[in-house]
Amino acid sequence: MGADRHEAYGPGDTVAAEARAALVREIAADGALDDPAWRAAFQEVPRHVFVPYYFVSRPGGFDRLWGEDADPARRARWLKGAYADGALATRVRDGELISSSSQPSLMARMLTELDVRDGDRVLEIGAGTGYNAALLAHRLGDERVTTIDLDPEITESARRHLAAAGYRPAVVTGDGARGCPERAPFDRIIATCALPSVPLSWLAQCAPGARILAPLATGLIALTVEGPAGTEAARAEGRFLHTAAYFVPLRGTPSGEAAERRRLGGLPRRAVENDLFRFMLTLTSGTLDPHEAYSLWQREHRPGRERFGVTIGHGGQWAWLDDPSGPYVWPLSRDGS
Repeated sequence: MGADRHEAYGPGDTVAAEARAALVREIAADGALDDPAWRAAFQEVPRHVFVPYYFVSRPGGFDRLWGEDADPARRARWLKGAYADGALATRVRDGELISSSSQPSLMARMLTELDVRDGDRVLEIGAGTGYNAALLAHRLGDERVTTIDLDPEITESARRHLAAAGYRPAVVTGDGARGCPERAPFDRIIATCALPSVPLSWLAQCAPGARILAPLATGLIALTVEGPAGTEAARAEGRFLHTAAYFVPLRGTPSGEAAERRRLGGLPRRAVENDLFRFMLTLTSGTLDPHEAYSLWQREHRPGRERFGVTIGHGGQWAWLDDPSGPYVWPLSRDGS
């Protein structure tokens, strides 16, 4: 879809293109770009256009790197960072990260797992810089991509970045937890922000057989929507991918970090520092206390993310281990909102 896009991004285009090609080779070498269509998207969509500035941490705060810095060394550092396979802090408020551009290799894995087909309509929750929406638009076409964010400053900057790169998907300012009913139905929904649960409103806006991919409890849940959309019979079920995923929380939802730190008191250090156990602990929060969760995790041979799954219906949401009808099932959300 991107063959007719024209690159006109100012000085340094050749250097940027070379850096972009190197990033694509790095991601592909890790097996995350086996699909030629996604490889072409990452090759052609210029990430640096979407991160005209970003922040790097330093003791006591952040430094801002800018593409129009008068210092050529700092400009070179900015461009190098834009094409590094790492997340970039793009918005910081009162010392707190509120928006970022995700690690490109993780984006590639998520887009591959989204399993889009030609003609699919996609809703992205969390517009960020607009880069992910551009990759989707390159693959599917502008008219089939919608990205939504609660912050009007974020959607406006994403819209500018997209236009500068030659892409014009629908960019909507609104509450991503409510979806985007005016653009529904969707064949795929992808969230680029961490969620405490999957909103039922998304199911109502999905076509039958739709796929939802979302960060949940430091993992990525891949759900298939079953039954007639928008009815009491609609439900979704699926498993977590093995991949870890850490995202900025969906605005308006609690991160739970302080509560988790309190809950970890008294556990062995090897448990506190184990990423897979912390994933399980977050997933079963509110049902199992930390010691119960740790005993179960050890008894079940320290299960990884891919052994867990989620079932969602109008009666509630449940996380489970191995089998949705098995002995280990926990309510994921009290209100199912």
